[in-house]
Amino acid sequence: MAKVFAIANQKGGVGKTTTCINLAASLVATKRRVLLIDLDPQGNATMGSGIDKHALEHSIYDVLIGECTVADAMQTSEHGGYKVLPANRDLTAAEVGLLEMNMKESRLRNALAPIRDKYDYILIDCPPALSMLTVNALVAADGVIIPMQCEYYALEGLSDLINTVQRISSLLNPSLKIEGLLRTMYDPRISLTNDVSNQLKEHFAEQLYQTVIPRNVRLAEAPSFGMPALVYDKQSRGALAYLALAGELVRRQRVSAKPATA
Repeated sequence: MAKVFAIANQKGGVGKTTTCINLAASLVATKRRVLLIDLDPQGNATMGSGIDKHALEHSIYDVLIGECTVADAMQTSEHGGYKVLPANRDLTAAEVGLLEMNMKESRLRNALAPIRDKYDYILIDCPPALSMLTVNALVAADGVIIPMQCEYYALEGLSDLINTVQRISSLLNPSLKIEGLLRTMYDPRISLTNDVSNQLKEHFAEQLYQTVIPRNVRLAEAPSFGMPALVYDKQSRGALAYLALAGELVRRQRVSAKPATA
């Protein structure tokens, strides 16, 4: 049964899509079966996976409104080796359409139920806002991975997101938890970066991934070629960091799955 992780942050430009694409490809490199769901109307995870968002016959929008199944809409990332539920601007219409539907918060969870046993990990790239799309991701997920930059305003937004996760957990998805916080665009030469990083270590301890994602030109370039950094430049610091993150994620899952000893 797949572990489902929503990659979420209400602040834009923190590396959500970059993390989705590169973590998916890195998990594939460790022989895991991975599905990436693009839940952002911008369709950046779709394009970054080498799939033309303008030429989609079916998308996640059709899945959410019940026009097709996950299997009907699914495509394969040629370079990444993972499956993709793609998105484009049609998804904007889902914001309004979902409000009028029955079980509007759990449309994605219900759609994924028949295929969860076919994957080891399902990663959901969330839009940078608390919308009905994000709510669907959080209701479908087992955990939330929060990419964030080590800067002052990021800390402010983090508390809002944690409150949102707690509300969704109490009202709609009791199993939802913060899986981990990921420091992105990390530059240790900046004193503020180190200050914020230390605050995160103090307040979140085990929830903070040891792996940090550095500022890296190759990570920024790879999406324009429709491929993860691991394929674009496998020796780049960004590619190696996401491989390390995949290893850390898998180890955490292995530990959490062990039965407690008396």
